[in-house]
Amino acid sequence: MSPNLGYNQEEVAYLHFIEDIGFESAFQKVKKLIVQVRAQYKYIFLVGFSIGATIAWLCSNESNISDGVIGYYGSRIRDYIDVTPKCPVLLLFPTEEKSLNVEELISSLERMNVDIHILNGKHGFSDPFNKNYCEQSYKDAEKLADNSLNRVRKGF
Repeated sequence: MSPNLGYNQEEVAYLHFIEDIGFESAFQKVKKLIVQVRAQYKYIFLVGFSIGATIAWLCSNESNISDGVIGYYGSRIRDYIDVTPKCPVLLLFPTEEKSLNVEELISSLERMNVDIHILNGKHGFSDPFNKNYCEQSYKDAEKLADNSLNRVRKGF
């Protein structure tokens, strides 16, 4: 059973996910759900934050799962750089990420056709309830995300 954790227990929640759920299990559950509903929708876009960004990244490796992926501060993507996206991907990283060197991760992903942007701030810059919220980076990220979604819908 998953614990009910609040914002101030972010580290506990992360450890619970890593130790009790894991990326592979979460990826398989998301993939199964998408396969079940795929025919009901013209487009399926995955938008993930942190752990969710890494799960969306893993889904991008599968054909006919998603029409596009947007990942905010998915630092654990570093563990899955062998993924080759089969759909358009937009990755948004903060300038400051305590768990990795963002520039190194980006250089390892440059071989792919992935749209990557670094925005001012720290992990959580787009979350208005997070202590690291940065209004300008949030606005910039929203514009980038809207543009990405519109490009996919227009067939670019």
